[in-house]
Amino acid sequence: MKSPPEIFAKLNVDLGERSYPIVIGKHLLEQTAFADYIPGTRVVIVTNTIVAPLYLERLTSMLTAAGKHCLSIVLPDGEEEKNIDNLMKVFDALLENKCDRKTTLLALGGGVIGDLTGFAAATYMRGVPFVQIPTTLLAQVDSSVGGKTAINHPMGKNMIGAFYQPQSVIADTSTLMSLPTRELSAGLAEVIKHGAIIDADFFQWQEKNIAKLMARDDQALAYAIQRSCEIKSEVVRQDERETGLRAILNFGHTFGHAIEAGLGYGEWLHGEAVGCGMVMAADLSVRMGYMDATDRDRLVALVKAAGLPTVAPDLGKDRWLDLMEVDKKNEGGKIKFILLKPLGKAIVTTAPAEHLDATLSTCVQATR
Repeated sequence: MKSPPEIFAKLNVDLGERSYPIVIGKHLLEQTAFADYIPGTRVVIVTNTIVAPLYLERLTSMLTAAGKHCLSIVLPDGEEEKNIDNLMKVFDALLENKCDRKTTLLALGGGVIGDLTGFAAATYMRGVPFVQIPTTLLAQVDSSVGGKTAINHPMGKNMIGAFYQPQSVIADTSTLMSLPTRELSAGLAEVIKHGAIIDADFFQWQEKNIAKLMARDDQALAYAIQRSCEIKSEVVRQDERETGLRAILNFGHTFGHAIEAGLGYGEWLHGEAVGCGMVMAADLSVRMGYMDATDRDRLVALVKAAGLPTVAPDLGKDRWLDLMEVDKKNEGGKIKFILLKPLGKAIVTTAPAEHLDATLSTCVQATR
């Protein structure tokens, strides 16, 4: 017997003719009513080997019952799989099945599947519709919203991509119940980020409710997802293509992307790297005089309580700098950082070499 759907929130990403809804709720994947959020009659579901056994049959049955024709593409799992070879596998399947411009791509999975599927949709026949059905917390609170699509290059994360908005985002919180604890923690990194850069009250709410979030309390998770989507949607509305304000959403990512690339994609989860990156950015914020040490310690404590690493791997100073110099925010060869000034507000800035050296030394010290 199917469980009845429970809608927690409906939001709208306001981008004029590119606007789209975000639906947050439980038991949505098996309800034919939600097929209305997926345009067209021909759907290609892109997923991975972990998610497919859990949700592909359920979603395919729902869409078929709603009168849609479905094809599925199952890719390997992992950040290291967000590459051009798997992108070509998607294109091969679309061409072999003679998919046209009215075919809708559906991303069923986490951030890797969402990013890769979105990029495929942006470029196949110069653009076909796509829908995000995120199944991880990280994707539900962050990567599925905002239209950033990309694949990784061996020399840099997300360096090949496009801004391309989905037709809708359907976040079924039921999928979080099967999520490994490590993946849940990785998603909480992006929740913490949203509070740290914009909403100090939301950050404080997280401090009080982190135990409930870790225990997968329905109401706590629903609020965390809703508030994160509200924050990100408003930033995207003001700066869709990251010409200014939207860069603050990369808090923790300059250091985090360096960790991912330096260790090899997949060694640390993206959220783990971002969590540690936020600790490093907070430390640098204190050294710059933007933030007091007490608030830095609050952030470190919350990151740790979320089950995320707070000590960075020792990549070596030169390697750290090389990796951080390959970043889309950088201008004129200078590394740009998102720092807190203070907790609850973020700025994009450069940092003197002596402050950056001190942060690198301090944050990797315990690994030596």
